[in-house]
Amino acid sequence: MTAHLQIDFVSDVSCPWCAIGLGALETALARVAPEVQAELRFQPFELNPRMVPEGQDIEEHIREKYGSSPEQQAQMREMIRQRGAAVGFEFGIGLRKRIYNTFDAHRLLHWAELQGAAQQRALKKALLAAYFTKGENPSDHELLLRVVGEVGLDVARAREILASDEYAAETRSREKLYTDAGIHSVPAIIINNQHLISGGQPAEVFERALRQIAGAQPSATAVA
Repeated sequence: MTAHLQIDFVSDVSCPWCAIGLGALETALARVAPEVQAELRFQPFELNPRMVPEGQDIEEHIREKYGSSPEQQAQMREMIRQRGAAVGFEFGIGLRKRIYNTFDAHRLLHWAELQGAAQQRALKKALLAAYFTKGENPSDHELLLRVVGEVGLDVARAREILASDEYAAETRSREKLYTDAGIHSVPAIIINNQHLISGGQPAEVFERALRQIAGAQPSATAVA
């Protein structure tokens, strides 16, 4: 019998560990198929909801937020690059200079979900690649429209959304839902509205959790 799971992937398109976590989760899902099938939905979270429109130099931002030195930042970037490569995600070297607000990207992801899970997933992955692989600005409307077109969604409709406040209330409501539930860092992967896996875990962690939750293998260990 095939077990069916619902997975809510709470994340931001400017979060490197979200790109790593998604790659690892997709690897795990491929390993457990066809015995375990999952409906994957992407939920909004803003790492920097009050970021100024022009963004901020990323090294300055990380230094202010975490107190890390340039050497520590370089070491972390290399670790992130290696972890990404292990799950098939490419982090562009030296291309990501600034960090930006991502609220409009989340509005489009909300709209894309209404078009179908596959469309939302394609847009999410394309936005992650635009920022982390190519170093592009995920708050720029022209970039957002180009990515929408590249994944086969309606560019004219996306332009209407960006020119208005459409889906803003819905996106804010979902953000609040998860922060009120205690989620203050991402990625946060919620399975069947009950089981939480935090962080960009290795594929093996996701695979083990998926099998346990689906009942594909006996285990006395619960995912908390």
